[in-house]
Amino acid sequence: MAFTFNRYGCSRSPEYALSTPESVSRSADEQARANEASKDLALYQFKACPFCIKVRKEIARLGLNIETRDAQHNPEHRAELEAGGGQVKVPCLKIQQEDGSVRWLYESDDIKAWLQERFEPA
Repeated sequence: MAFTFNRYGCSRSPEYALSTPESVSRSADEQARANEASKDLALYQFKACPFCIKVRKEIARLGLNIETRDAQHNPEHRAELEAGGGQVKVPCLKIQQEDGSVRWLYESDDIKAWLQERFEPA
């Protein structure tokens, strides 16, 4: 089995190989709105997890500034994920809602779909 190496670690699949996608094109105002809308998001992840890499690539493609939290090596982040989301499973997107409630979204495809729905330029 061939391995490729990228800035996120080691991957077996060409889907996650060597490159980070170019981000979408937005005006300065549109990017400022995207930055503001993504400030209350955090991605709990393991650096070399292929599903986490998939989500990070989508975040990069969408040009979002979402904090990543290492739930593998940082005990505080791991505890937050377990206490808030109910399990230590990654990737997990923590979504701070406007009403103050928190949503914990698991599964890479669900996270990607949620991000695309909210941040994909028209």
